[in-house]
Amino acid sequence: MKKILLGAIGLVVFAAPTVAADLPQRPPVAAPAVVMPYVYDWTGFYVGANGGYGTSQNCWGVVPVAGGAVVPDGCHNQAGGILGGQFGYRWQMGPTVFGLEAQGDWTSIRGSHVSVVNPLLTDTSKVNGLGLFTGQIGYAWNAALLYVKGGAAVTSGSLSQITSVGGVGVNQASITRWGGSIGAGFEYGFAPNWSAGFEYNHLFMGNANNSFSSLAGVTPVLNQISQDVDMFTVRVTYRFGGPVVARY
Repeated sequence: MKKILLGAIGLVVFAAPTVAADLPQRPPVAAPAVVMPYVYDWTGFYVGANGGYGTSQNCWGVVPVAGGAVVPDGCHNQAGGILGGQFGYRWQMGPTVFGLEAQGDWTSIRGSHVSVVNPLLTDTSKVNGLGLFTGQIGYAWNAALLYVKGGAAVTSGSLSQITSVGGVGVNQASITRWGGSIGAGFEYGFAPNWSAGFEYNHLFMGNANNSFSSLAGVTPVLNQISQDVDMFTVRVTYRFGGPVVARY
């Protein structure tokens, strides 16, 4: 009996490797997929829309016909909406982003004050449109971009003097004025080709003498008028390009 038991055990030990070799093998475990993080690339042409709010300050002064010092005639602040668009090109070198941009906006910025020199008249001014031609430099954290900008600015609008009682127009002038601008903004890429942000710009338009046309029988006047504009806008931009996948 003992010999039979030992023989059976030896047979099982001898046959086990052969049986194991005939069993189906486990498939190899697949290595986890490597997720390639993308790096947002700000390089490319872009076009977009903007809208917001603007304010302006105008100070008037009467220029004497016979010459001499300008006589202060009071100041007023203006405010109104802004709506327009922008297009440009950006290129990115490491985290630094450079750009060139042109922007044009329709505005409804207007205001008035009673003339100090002649209280029977009210001085009024309007900014009907403006444009910016600027360079940019910024710093990018992947899809976030903080930048400053500066360049040339142009405004178009109208000036008038109306009677303080009744609002009858007396003198009027159309103006186009060139100056400079500085600004700053923040933009975030919320999709591969889309970004949104906000921006502030200050326009330095300086002083200019303006010759008014008058109604018949009213003596034309020459006024020196200063102008500054502050713009607060929200922007949405589409860029012709996209993020690139980081390579290892």
